[in-house]
Amino acid sequence: MQTIFYISSRWGVNARLLTRDIFLLSSQRINSFDVVSAIIHTFICITTMKRIFLLAVVCCLVIKGMSQSGYSIPVTLKPYKNVYIYLGYHYGSKKAIADSALLDANSKAIFKGSTPLPGGIYFVISPRKEILFEVLIDKEQNFSVIADTATLNKGVVFANTAENALFQQYTVFAAQTGQAIGKAKAELAIARSNQDSVKTSAKLKSLGESMQRYQDSINKKHPSSMLSAMFRALKEPIVPAPSTHPGGKYDSNFAYRYYKSHFWDGVDFGDERLARTPFFEPKLERYFRELVPPNPDSVIREVDHMILYSRGSKEMYKYLMVHFVQKYVNPEYMGQDAVFVHLFEKYINTNQTDFFTAQYKDFMTKRAYSLMANLIGRPAANLEMVDSNNKATDLYDVKADLLVVCFWDPTCGHCKEVVPRVDSMYRAKWKAQGVKIYGVMTEGGKENWTTFINEHKLTDWIHVYQLPSKELEISNAGRASFKQLYDVYQTPLLYLLDKDKRIVAKKLSIEQLDEVITLKLKKSTSN
Repeated sequence: MQTIFYISSRWGVNARLLTRDIFLLSSQRINSFDVVSAIIHTFICITTMKRIFLLAVVCCLVIKGMSQSGYSIPVTLKPYKNVYIYLGYHYGSKKAIADSALLDANSKAIFKGSTPLPGGIYFVISPRKEILFEVLIDKEQNFSVIADTATLNKGVVFANTAENALFQQYTVFAAQTGQAIGKAKAELAIARSNQDSVKTSAKLKSLGESMQRYQDSINKKHPSSMLSAMFRALKEPIVPAPSTHPGGKYDSNFAYRYYKSHFWDGVDFGDERLARTPFFEPKLERYFRELVPPNPDSVIREVDHMILYSRGSKEMYKYLMVHFVQKYVNPEYMGQDAVFVHLFEKYINTNQTDFFTAQYKDFMTKRAYSLMANLIGRPAANLEMVDSNNKATDLYDVKADLLVVCFWDPTCGHCKEVVPRVDSMYRAKWKAQGVKIYGVMTEGGKENWTTFINEHKLTDWIHVYQLPSKELEISNAGRASFKQLYDVYQTPLLYLLDKDKRIVAKKLSIEQLDEVITLKLKKSTSN
């Protein structure tokens, strides 16, 4: 699936394209915002127009109606006539279409449905497939909108919606403040003296504080509004002054713990409206990227905690589950596939995810069982193989403090490039360190295999393959193949095992594997 990025016209954060029903290929014109700074942590509007392209695809998620009253949103959009416009919405970092309507000869149309729209940030898309402006939709679902593409920078007229009136007021203030901040930043860049820099920096700080005060005033006056919920979600924790840290001086561990423990203050994981914003998912991603240790146990604790707190909202529970499954089924860091296996065993395989399609459940089941046998730290499955003379040479017959298992195919173009490099590293370094290589032919034929070995002088490897008769025996017995046990879906594939045949590392490049071997040997020497 092709993905692109979009900068929200109101929130100033990146959001990826996704999914829901069948959508359109389109471009976008929006007002983008400048992110002020890490100090003031707020999003500021600037008056520039951006274009991007949208790609519509099929989404497995279905909007659930909250009541039978439905929604009715008349829209006047000049100068378009007798053409369709679209109502889209954010879903995490993605975007999708909720409805379409035909503009008449007077540039009027009505977005209308029998069930209410879930709360969130929506947007109107022009017949030219441009995202024109955003709309807040929550409890108020019967209001009107008047806009002219020639004067969008001057605002959109809303009627019968206090939420969007509040939003428009904030937008005007944010635009004015953003312009002032942009001007001050330009002045700071050309400041000629320390006095000028201090003065301009103070001005920037004051502008940022005024933005925060504006947001705080909305939170105070309209605490139940969607805008307030979003401001609370955007707010960053402020670490106490160093003088209040243990010992009366700055303590990085204290600062980290404080910031992490207050990162989600004000965020209700049962509020499904947050899933339909462009900033909740980036905040979620930043939390796991910057504040959660990447080891599987730490990630699993955080994931379970969030899923537990989302149980009050089926939609938020669904959103988080889909997000975490997609994130960890093919994780960024080695070993984090254990998170996906955990999700499968605790939630998916216990029928707590009825929103996944049968086809996707089948995919997850096969993927989970492929990963269960080769998680980091677990004993590797034995490989019942023979050498080029058809002599039995099973994996557990090999004795070595560290053993590199290389799955490869002599007819694979990438293998032809990588395998000789593995041998070069082995000869230059690994062999002297006591490392052995157990090379497994996955496909390609015995003749091609032995020819490649001889031509490239891979003489110090333990070369093995599986006899067709053994493969048939395993299949007839209903046992998992070695490709399933080691998740061999592409070659070459490198594993590192310790002396007890436990998996130390997997699916790494030669350079990464060398780093792991060096660290492992250094650790064993120090012990």
